[in-house]
Amino acid sequence: MFSKFKKRSKPYKIITLVILLSLIIAFPISVWEQNWLNTFLIFLTFLLFFIVQAAQDKYDFYLPGELQLLLIVFIYAGVFLGGVQDFYYRFHWFDSLLHAISGLGLGFLGFLIPYSLYKTGKLKTSPFLIALLGFCFALSLGVLWEIFEFGMDEFFGTNMQKARDLEYIYGYFDTRLGVIDTMHDLILDTLGAFFASLAGYLYLKNGEFFLFDRLIKKVEARNPKYFKNNPDAE
Repeated sequence: MFSKFKKRSKPYKIITLVILLSLIIAFPISVWEQNWLNTFLIFLTFLLFFIVQAAQDKYDFYLPGELQLLLIVFIYAGVFLGGVQDFYYRFHWFDSLLHAISGLGLGFLGFLIPYSLYKTGKLKTSPFLIALLGFCFALSLGVLWEIFEFGMDEFFGTNMQKARDLEYIYGYFDTRLGVIDTMHDLILDTLGAFFASLAGYLYLKNGEFFLFDRLIKKVEARNPKYFKNNPDAE
């Protein structure tokens, strides 16, 4: 397990180890303070990190270093910095930034799945439908995240949808602020997924698109068994 971690670049290892160290320090402090919500969020961050590493080893799937690092930092920022360190309240742009990045990232991942099936000949379809599948995949996960936020607020008394103590947080009272927050997040998810899907479509049509083609080619080169050339693929 974690065999791929040993092969990562030095900056990746340093950043990852700093992140893990901060979690290791924060965990006993949260337990000592009996802040069980923060304890759970720190544990969740650990769990997601190990799932990412274990999944790569189990399925022998390689992500380029920059994407791997972005994923780890995103998990850390979204769960630990946002939930435990209250970055969502300290910086109002923080949540918007994460949703925009997640839309792009999930759109890229959503594109890779049907693209892999297309390249191996298991899926015969057009570039438009491949891009559309990627868009729907990313947007669906964005919706599931909003459901998760609602569930956390409903059952554990958190404020992930920013619908509690509205006057204290924003300085004025509006019963629609919780809905506005959710819709704002979904709109950013949609825009990110759209641009990633558009990049995938243009890549399939033209063979290149800004930095998108470089990432795709890196993924293909390191995972040949998932992207064996299909003679019928354009």
